[in-house]
Amino acid sequence: MQLQNIYPKFSVIIPVFNREKFISRAIESVLNQSYKNFELIVVDDGSTDNTSKIIKKYPIKIITQQNRGVSAARNAGIKASKGEIIAFLDSDDEWKKDKLKIQANFFIKNPSYKIHQTDEIWIKNGKFLNKKKIHQKKEGYIFYDSLHLCLISPSAVAIKKELFDEVGLFREDFEVCEDYELWLRVTKKYPIGFSKEKMVIKYGGHQDQLSQKYFAMDRWRVKAMLPFCNDPKVKKVALKKCEILINGAKKHKNLEILKEFEPILHSLRKENENINFSNI
Repeated sequence: MQLQNIYPKFSVIIPVFNREKFISRAIESVLNQSYKNFELIVVDDGSTDNTSKIIKKYPIKIITQQNRGVSAARNAGIKASKGEIIAFLDSDDEWKKDKLKIQANFFIKNPSYKIHQTDEIWIKNGKFLNKKKIHQKKEGYIFYDSLHLCLISPSAVAIKKELFDEVGLFREDFEVCEDYELWLRVTKKYPIGFSKEKMVIKYGGHQDQLSQKYFAMDRWRVKAMLPFCNDPKVKKVALKKCEILINGAKKHKNLEILKEFEPILHSLRKENENINFSNI
């Protein structure tokens, strides 16, 4: 019996906004998967270029909405999905052909796991990048490691849909680091499955990427950590990031960040007066 006949369907979700140069590559990398039991949902987040014309050429499910951001697009895809496992692909990335097959095999062998990711290849401005040690993906309970930087890639992850019912969807009020915020909620409760095969090609360097557009992304990471600051280990990281953020804002005279985060810094310092961080 073939694998796709004994395993639940995947729902693959590609959010897209004005990616006419890349969207065909992403879609075709999904349609060419060796594992065939999936549906592909492309959520067009109000594109104004030729993206909408391009995606209509493919036999896929298309959701069109006004521009509301990547979180709203992913959430719309999740809500419309019919599969039991959700897999995301950013519109400028692509998958190797066995990506879903590897993840299906993992969930079959490890039914208690709710989330899994493969490794990935990084390409920036056409050149391969060697990942630093701090960027290496890990498995198991990685909540504390995930505080420092994002260790889960949307394009590499597959998640049982039931998990969203428990931890919630992507926060649509986060302009960036929306994935970092969700992964904190997930890793706080569940271990992460990981396969070392590099099944995702992640491209970087183009100017329309969110990470290229936003200054001081740690402001969003601090916001994501605040609900967990009853944990002294989280407080320590949040306090350090907040101090760096405030110092940078003073240097660049960013009154918006100062107004928002000076009260947060004051509150964190006051709460932490009785904590001995040297033991953490």
